[in-house]
Amino acid sequence: MATPEDIASVTALEPKTKLSGKILKTTLAGALVDVGQNLPGVIHISQLSKDAVNKVEDVIKEGQAVDVWVRRVKKDRIELTMIEPLALEWKEIEPDMVVKGKIVRLEAYGAFVDIGAERPGMVHVSELTHGYVKTPSEVVKEGDEVEAKVLDVNRKKKQIRLSIKALEPEIVEFKPAKREREEKKGRGKRTPKNEAADIAPQDEAKEAELTVMQIAWQEALDKANTDRSFKMKRMKPNTSQEQEDIISRTLEKRLPTGG
Repeated sequence: MATPEDIASVTALEPKTKLSGKILKTTLAGALVDVGQNLPGVIHISQLSKDAVNKVEDVIKEGQAVDVWVRRVKKDRIELTMIEPLALEWKEIEPDMVVKGKIVRLEAYGAFVDIGAERPGMVHVSELTHGYVKTPSEVVKEGDEVEAKVLDVNRKKKQIRLSIKALEPEIVEFKPAKREREEKKGRGKRTPKNEAADIAPQDEAKEAELTVMQIAWQEALDKANTDRSFKMKRMKPNTSQEQEDIISRTLEKRLPTGG
């Protein structure tokens, strides 16, 4: 009978632990296996193969060496399986966890990755890498070992969505300053704005030239007006004297004189 110490040492075995053993005895329901522990190992007939088994002796024989995995540890026995367990059970898969796997199939819309779960996870083409990807074959191929992040898991539909891009550093595109971009554009091509900038100094020169001419013309007009005004002033006294002479002569003719 197993002692508490024996049971304690056996319970330290974690589920999915791989062990090597020898078949001690076969029964209708399964077999007893020596796995080097203080408790006997037991394999149920349903755990001998993935395919249905009608008779234990069709799969194993007494004395046969076998590889087995721990399913669970009981007080009086260790329950074993000859079916290699999944690396990830559905209950173990959670969003944001990082998994490793192998590309097993490529489709136009994405790549399927075997991560050790019941079904492969799917990486959509948009989640393969940063930037535009037309087809998955541009980035990966079947057989590639990859690391991915779980985006979502639907246990009911048994679907796992993965992303390889989520584990890659995001590429930051360098964008030059606006002024620098405009200067570079200006070097290779003339723009209306540049042409206007070139024309502006010419217009300013023409405007300055017109201003000088206008000033000279105005000065000439002012001088002409001054000379005309001066002549009129000189002529005015002569005109007045003539008028006085005419008036004097007229009066002399009309007024009688004494004598």
